[in-house]
Amino acid sequence: MKLKSILMVVVLSASTAVLSVWGYNKFSQTQYAGLQQPGKLPVNYAGFFDAKNAPGTAVDFSAAATSATPAVVHIKTRTKSKQITNNLPRGKNPLSDLFGDDFGDFFGGPRSQMTPEQRASGSGVLISQDGYIVTNNHVVDGADEINVTLANKRSYKATVVGADPNSDIAVIRIDGNNFPYLVYGNSDESKLGQWVLAIGYPLNLDVTVTAGIISAKARAIGINRGKYPIESFIQTDAAVNPGNSGGALVNTNGELIGINSAIASPTGSYAGYSYAIPVNIVKKVINDLIKFGTVQRAFIGITYPNEQITDEQKKAEGIKEGDGIYVSGVDPEGAAKAAGITKGDFVTKINGVTIGSGPELQDQVSRYKPGDKISVSYVRNGKEYNTSVTLKNRSGNYSQVTAETLSEKLGGAELATVDNATAKKSNIQGGIVVKKLGTGILKGTRMQEGFIITSVNGQDVKTLDELNKLLSAANGTVRLEGVYPGYDGQYGYPLNLGDSGYGDDQ
Repeated sequence: MKLKSILMVVVLSASTAVLSVWGYNKFSQTQYAGLQQPGKLPVNYAGFFDAKNAPGTAVDFSAAATSATPAVVHIKTRTKSKQITNNLPRGKNPLSDLFGDDFGDFFGGPRSQMTPEQRASGSGVLISQDGYIVTNNHVVDGADEINVTLANKRSYKATVVGADPNSDIAVIRIDGNNFPYLVYGNSDESKLGQWVLAIGYPLNLDVTVTAGIISAKARAIGINRGKYPIESFIQTDAAVNPGNSGGALVNTNGELIGINSAIASPTGSYAGYSYAIPVNIVKKVINDLIKFGTVQRAFIGITYPNEQITDEQKKAEGIKEGDGIYVSGVDPEGAAKAAGITKGDFVTKINGVTIGSGPELQDQVSRYKPGDKISVSYVRNGKEYNTSVTLKNRSGNYSQVTAETLSEKLGGAELATVDNATAKKSNIQGGIVVKKLGTGILKGTRMQEGFIITSVNGQDVKTLDELNKLLSAANGTVRLEGVYPGYDGQYGYPLNLGDSGYGDDQ
């Protein structure tokens, strides 16, 4: 396969990249000659002209750009270098004192390696005057340090409030008040052909504004890394590049309608298509992360075919043709079952909004929490029905989802703060000793009892409260690092915390 034929979907945070600069031609008075009639607006040419931006009038984005750029920030992250090993402790070889560590390795001692320090950059959007910032999860995931620089060149240290890999949204915060912030727009009202601006810090440049149109909606591109990813991207041709991740997509009123997240490219740099998370999804995730520490995930309780299924597969599985989402399965304990929806039905509307694809269904359901009631329209044997569905959580009940406690996450493991004598002998500042592995997820690692946890994803931990805070805010796989008293070297263990969220079942 030739390289030029390979299309990559690329997240946009990066530290270096190649710069290309392109320009936009201005509309001229004669460009659309013949379209205008005296005293009337032209025909709705390409669907995006109005009285302000009609053919024959230069399109002016200056007001929107001026109002929005102060609220878009530059995020720089640093991940420290680490000395790690996955070997089990085997004790210190007595000959290593005479012949060095390499001799110890020859006899089966632990072999460690250094991971280099990593630096990266992205963008973010201030959403409140007291310092809350929304960005992409992949911009800040695993970072030891997060620095935020505003458009006025003032810099701040930031902390992570919460993150959701399923939607690739994270909320961070800086200390202060009276910050400029963007007002939410309504991504549902965005239309194909509508002008939009992408604002961010690409290629480590200063704040940059580009313009384009919305070229598609409800795109799923398979890039989110959560266990149950949700994707319903706004696709635009506004030029974005590495570093634009987490930046703003705004309309011509300067309202936030999306968070830029990825590009489709054969080279890794901009090639015509960029993708933003709709603000109506972003708002729900932000509010949940700030209020609950985790996203409140609601489910209808149905499964549906993959968008890429072939006609032959449809025929083999007995999937009928029809408008809407074909229900290929129903959770017997789910909300849809209780509302009378069955396999073979076609879900056509959610609260009156027409549904034609999986991403559109995910978009609508993602806005609600367990216990909320929604109106669902479905077609059975050619006849349309309407029903009220009370959404449930992943466990099949209506309870709100809370961030798991440390004990719940670790399945009954017995932990304690390491005593000062052991810490001093082990040459560490402090940590958490694993007295018992319990029956949970620690049991599935190669960790041994007696291990002292000193960091989580490179962030130092010295108390149970610090460990609880880091693990409770994390999703997916984290890395626990530490030492064994009496043994040389630093040890690391990947720990899969799991996640609750969205999937092909909704």
